[in-house]
Amino acid sequence: MKIFRTLLLSCFIFLASCFFVTKAWAFCGFYVAKADSKLYNQASQVAIARNGNQTVLTMANDYQGEVKDFAIVVPVPVVLKEDQVEVSDSQVIERLDAFSAPRLVEYFDPDPCAQLWRSEDFLAAPQAASAERAAPRQSNSALGVTVESQFSVGEYDIVILSARESGGLETWLTQNGYRIPQGARQLLQPYIRQRLKFFVAKVNLEEYETSGYQSLRPIKITYESPRFMLPIRLGMVNAQAAQDLIVYILSPQGQAEVTNYRTVKVPSDAEIPLYVKDEFSDFYKAMFDTAYNREGKNVAFVEYAWDMAGCDPCSAEPLSADELHKAGAFWVTPETPQNVFITRMHVRYTRDRFPEDLVFQQTNNRASFQGRYVLRHAFTGEPTCAAGEAYQRSLPRVFEQQAQTLARLTGWSIQDIREKLPQVQSRFMPWWQRVFQALWHQS
Repeated sequence: MKIFRTLLLSCFIFLASCFFVTKAWAFCGFYVAKADSKLYNQASQVAIARNGNQTVLTMANDYQGEVKDFAIVVPVPVVLKEDQVEVSDSQVIERLDAFSAPRLVEYFDPDPCAQLWRSEDFLAAPQAASAERAAPRQSNSALGVTVESQFSVGEYDIVILSARESGGLETWLTQNGYRIPQGARQLLQPYIRQRLKFFVAKVNLEEYETSGYQSLRPIKITYESPRFMLPIRLGMVNAQAAQDLIVYILSPQGQAEVTNYRTVKVPSDAEIPLYVKDEFSDFYKAMFDTAYNREGKNVAFVEYAWDMAGCDPCSAEPLSADELHKAGAFWVTPETPQNVFITRMHVRYTRDRFPEDLVFQQTNNRASFQGRYVLRHAFTGEPTCAAGEAYQRSLPRVFEQQAQTLARLTGWSIQDIREKLPQVQSRFMPWWQRVFQALWHQS
């Protein structure tokens, strides 16, 4: 089964439709499969550009399965017209990810016996059915289903449906060749009560095969609605485990927040051992897991919040005006190309911890924040003054503090961490530190 990294999904129900770390996602919609194929949601990303009630939503997911079996069902607030849907460039999502990714920052300690100097080098984080017996076919009217709109965009065939009850919608999808995940009927019903429509997209194989693309592209949807929400409940139908969702919210105002769950900042600005540079992906996943558990598994983490005009430090160049337009920031003009504030949120969710769809609000808070982790290179030269010898004697304490911080953030064994710490010449250690170091390396 081929993995298609960039997936279309268009959940544009309320402003935002739809959420780690690289895999696990099913946010606002659920996948449906034909025949015996089983589809699994993995990591998902969505970019939401919103100004007032006007929203541009771009969504891309990881999808496992044969492309011929791909389909998506997403609640939407209005009947979408063909000119409100387009295929997007996956590179835009990649640029948003690179710009807002958690990052390492490296500092180099100066020679304590010489004039102070400092240089910096910034590194970006790597960045998480079987066929049923045929039943008598029922008419759309008998099922309470209306085909409101039908069109094709790029490699996708799209249908917009309305329904009076979830059983009829489920039957319609089944009759039209889609296998509905178990439990979908119950989750569809609340959206029907809200009189939402349903966006159904599947791949046009002939168009896809002639397009030359190796993966399905994201879909971009534009709409106007006072609802600023992310429908994640349908996405839990396919979930094999907790789902990770990364949301990039672009606004001319300031930070975005989740209103019906707590919004907290990911742990940041911690000084950690130098060896983590080669294990950053493992570190960040462990750190996020630990924070997720400590916060009760029902919060939205802010990983980045900054004006697009700059960053300090930058893990990638800010997006250009053209790239921001492609990301949906329709208010950007050549005169004000950087009037965009980006909030990156990471939500890991399960049905029991997130019983409601995500509801967002925009704020005027333009305070900057980034998930950043500090690596400090010790000066390794021979000390030539008293200050240099004092500096050397301080290093074991500094390394131990870094080790304790890393253990607290990740839950990793402090003993294992100590085994990887750099060695300091014992002649610069107090006698008790020499004893402790010997014990650490003997155990």
